Amino acid sequence: MNVIHNLDTPSLLLNINQLERNLDEIRDLAKKNGIDWRPHIKTHKSINITKMQLEKGACGITVAKLEEAETMAQANISNILIAYPLAKPQKLERLKVLSSSTNIILAIDSIEQAKLVNQTFSDSINPLEVWIKVDSGLNRCGIKVEEIVELAKEIKTMKSLSLTGIFTHAGHSYAATSKEQIKKIAHDEAYSVIRSAELCEHAGIKIKHRSVGSTPTFKLAASIKGITEIRPGNAAFYDMCQVGLGVADPSQCALTVLASVVSKKVDRIIFDTGSKALSLDQGAHGNKSVVGYGKVIDHPEITIERLSEEHGIGTFQKTNLVINDTVEIIPNHSCVVANLFSEYILHRDGIVIEKWNVDARGMLK
Repeated sequence: MNVIHNLDTPSLLLNINQLERNLDEIRDLAKKNGIDWRPHIKTHKSINITKMQLEKGACGITVAKLEEAETMAQANISNILIAYPLAKPQKLERLKVLSSSTNIILAIDSIEQAKLVNQTFSDSINPLEVWIKVDSGLNRCGIKVEEIVELAKEIKTMKSLSLTGIFTHAGHSYAATSKEQIKKIAHDEAYSVIRSAELCEHAGIKIKHRSVGSTPTFKLAASIKGITEIRPGNAAFYDMCQVGLGVADPSQCALTVLASVVSKKVDRIIFDTGSKALSLDQGAHGNKSVVGYGKVIDHPEITIERLSEEHGIGTFQKTNLVINDTVEIIPNHSCVVANLFSEYILHRDGIVIEKWNVDARGMLK
């Protein structure tokens, strides 16, 4: 019997039992509210996990990059929302090729971008399906609600584009300091999409899909009348950011990094998990709720206070850990950490089962 603590380190561990519980919870929430579930796969970048989500009822998937869409399409996965406003000519040409064999939806957040996409697809047989991205407070990509009708009207004049939805991502929920603040952000997130759709429909432009994302807010936004879809990504794994926000408990975190003690000094302990295994991320979009660089399971006496490339340096008052002991560390931000490894080692509560590739890792091109 191969148990995780016999593995070499650092290793990326995935508790398949907990992953299944997390996915079932999202599926059941969507079903309860009569809405669709389109998970964001940028969290795990895995074909096998994507297929699990689809088998459990996901209507399609969300990706952050064209390269992620290409990777998933090669595995015969379709109905892909690229939640990123592509405009570079090279990428649009690749998108055109991809859309000829795969159902693709592209994010649009400006008239200028829409014109570029429309021009690229001008000789396509079928128009490209597009959704407008609304800025619900993150102040990144997306347009303001009051600008939605102007953009929607422009898109409707473009023969190579088909506008079918409006979506947003309330990433600023990661910087929330209370559950009440998360609740307000979830309301504002949903309202921005619902109000945008209402304005379009008052202008005679029908909007079928009204989609929201963000793991901290999706459970709340899902129940707001008028929303048709949720797109949580991090909720497949959870992490210490979500724990710090009060969204999840450490027991719900499916992803951990297995580390070994390589050195122990009077005032510190060193693990073989530096920034190339745990990342230097202490929280997405301004999250300040996490302490250190990951939670060492069963060792609350240790705080990982700093990282160099190959070293994780923890401090303690007293610990029974010694050189070559192994520990599991819950990362601060699971999406970033998954992208640092080439494979997941799957286990069922400590018993190793198999390995899965992180298929869309990196993809910087």
